[in-house]
Amino acid sequence: MPIRRQFDQHGDSKIVSLRPEGRPVVEFWYEFASTYSYLSAMRIQTLAKDSNVEIVWRPFLLGPIFKKQGWDTSPFNLHPAKGRYMWQDMARQCERYGLPFTMPTPFPQHSLLAARIAYFGRQEPWIGAFTRAVYVAEFGQGLDISDEGLMADLLLETGAPVKQALDGSRSSETKIGLRASVAEAEKRGIFGAPSFVLQNGDLYWGDDRMEIALEMATHL
Repeated sequence: MPIRRQFDQHGDSKIVSLRPEGRPVVEFWYEFASTYSYLSAMRIQTLAKDSNVEIVWRPFLLGPIFKKQGWDTSPFNLHPAKGRYMWQDMARQCERYGLPFTMPTPFPQHSLLAARIAYFGRQEPWIGAFTRAVYVAEFGQGLDISDEGLMADLLLETGAPVKQALDGSRSSETKIGLRASVAEAEKRGIFGAPSFVLQNGDLYWGDDRMEIALEMATHL
């Protein structure tokens, strides 16, 4: 953490933090079709509160980034052994965290609608609850998150203004903004989800790096 020395009227020195007022910030970049983003989304708000860290919710899409690498689906589908391990690991991790787990069909899910809704509501008080609800529906119950009726139900359950959120998700501003977020993710070196970006630009990738990212944010 940046520091400076100040001297009082008696000439004694003391350490003064140069941290700007307010809590440290971590950007949480997540893709609704991402398995490990489910684990992070369900825990990050509680862990951030315990660490006195502010979370910035950054929903985005990995599909365009994967396509530039020549992938037309998830790397867990392209590499069967890796995929088998991931599903086994997800079952273990969900049991460890007490989370419901069901492998959705198809995988990956079509996440555009959910991402647009989340992008529209990214600064709203319901964003955390909505994000968690989508993940539970998808990976806890195996439901189709491309279903607008399901999204309307989840918005209602989480206290969001349903019509406003759905209308907002269809707006040109939201569509352009979400595409810009994908471009920003690429520019910042994000290649997978979940990813965590600190105020100094440091990038941490993967659910198993979330606690480290939150800890390091408090030392800037």
